[in-house]
Amino acid sequence: MKKTVVLGVTGSIAAYKGAGLCSKLVQANFDVVVMMTQSATKLVTEQTFLTLSKNPVITDLWDVPEWQPGHISLANKAELLVVAPATANFIGKYVNGIADDALTTYALSHPGKVVIAPAMNPKMWNHPAVQANVEILKKRGVIFCGPADGRVACGADGTGRLESIETILNVIISTL
Repeated sequence: MKKTVVLGVTGSIAAYKGAGLCSKLVQANFDVVVMMTQSATKLVTEQTFLTLSKNPVITDLWDVPEWQPGHISLANKAELLVVAPATANFIGKYVNGIADDALTTYALSHPGKVVIAPAMNPKMWNHPAVQANVEILKKRGVIFCGPADGRVACGADGTGRLESIETILNVIISTL
């Protein structure tokens, strides 16, 4: 039986790399359910992830076709939540228990393991608030993959790039 992985995609410019990760997960025989923030849908379309995962893409907390809230029924079957890319916004909401969209609501209801692959400007990544949030999540058992060093989309150099798809995939496989 296939293991279910929920792939959260947030509004980082690296959202397009989430499609590559989705494809690799499907090729590795995982059942992938994608949840996108509204900001992510401005960068990559739902149709991309629907085509790659062969599952409906969740973008709206209130668009639930079943009697049971989607985040609860999904939490009962998913082995892993992966958020790649994860913005500072998502990390801040998650650490503080803010559930104002489908992804953050699901994240708070997910009882299993969580892997976060951050992607943001190096100044954002190095901000004391983001670093404090990361440390809290690590103490809660969240596994961080990256970010990597290098040039980010805005042209800045430093730590903030989304880790490579291969590295994220290896972390997912070793976590499961």
